Amino acid sequence: EVITGIFSNISSIHRFHGQFLLPELKTRITEEWDTNPRLGDILQKLAPFLKMYGEYVKNFDRAVGLVSTWTQRSPLFKDVIHSIQKQEVCGNLTLQHHMLEPVQRVPRYELLLKDYLKRLPEDAPDRKDAERSLELISTAANHSNAAIRKVEKMHKLLEVYEQLGGEEDIVNPANELIKEGQIQKLSAKNGTAQDRHLFLFNSMILYCVPKLRLMGQKFSVREKMDISGLQVQDIVKPNTAHTFIITGRKRSLELQTRTEEEKKEWIQIIQATIEKHKQNSETFKAFGGAFSQDEDPSLSPDVPITSTSPLESVVTTEGGSGAAGLEPRKLSSKTRRDKEKQSCKSCGETFNSITKRRHHCKLCGVVICGKCSKFKAENSRQS
Repeated sequence: EVITGIFSNISSIHRFHGQFLLPELKTRITEEWDTNPRLGDILQKLAPFLKMYGEYVKNFDRAVGLVSTWTQRSPLFKDVIHSIQKQEVCGNLTLQHHMLEPVQRVPRYELLLKDYLKRLPEDAPDRKDAERSLELISTAANHSNAAIRKVEKMHKLLEVYEQLGGEEDIVNPANELIKEGQIQKLSAKNGTAQDRHLFLFNSMILYCVPKLRLMGQKFSVREKMDISGLQVQDIVKPNTAHTFIITGRKRSLELQTRTEEEKKEWIQIIQATIEKHKQNSETFKAFGGAFSQDEDPSLSPDVPITSTSPLESVVTTEGGSGAAGLEPRKLSSKTRRDKEKQSCKSCGETFNSITKRRHHCKLCGVVICGKCSKFKAENSRQS
């Protein structure tokens, strides 16, 4: 089930290319081109089948999420993936890189066909079929347009992931790279400037040290700072220009840019990211009641609960007769405690129902996220 969720209908796509599209194009180009120099008729006939890419594209976000989840959850899965990626046939690319290729395939066909038509004479016998093929392929490509934008974001994440040597698991549909760039950190001891590199994401900042390598890992993560609770402040020093401070839960960093404009840009974009993260967190909290019922088996979907949120106070019951006069039942002490646990006990990140789900320890009752959980514990009562 997990494998099907990751690779979707890729087997059908592979069979289509291997048994139909590739053989016909190969025969036409290698055996028939001298007497029949055309491609449009083949593409027009087979272009409707390219719509099967739509299913793969729609499943792409879920597929990447499954890879990320099971890489964290299963050491065996992680080892298998890493061993396969080391094979020469993989070209030193990650599984996620290869998963991107089918999403980009149809738009590439569209670009190639447009280029083909530019070079094709107006009176060429193949023009009419080629133009009709372009219409069909463009229709199929439209199914991928939204995914392509996500793919471009995912490409950036994969590039950063490789630059970091896999130190941080950032390849996740929920992550977005906002800005990156070289910066200098001012030493707290003597004020000397040290070369550093910042990666700003929608949920965190990675403060990195450059590695002097021509190939492979370029940066090592020195500090990970969550956007939640982060503060950024402009400072003015008489002997040090273009400086500002970012303050997280664990530490503060005094940073310096090359120009005043660059400093203002960093401050503005970090502040905007903080504000957007706050808005998103408030939205998740507003819908927290509905989401937590899906996540927490202790909450029954048909039990009305009291809440200060307008969205959570709406109670629906089957039948509806006499419901208006009923007083909603109050939360039990256990349920109230569970709802108060909105962040991971280990890493402190806020829970949500999509990318940061809650996990309850059956022994001690602590609530942590999947990344911090090993999903098992030794039970001392079993002998």
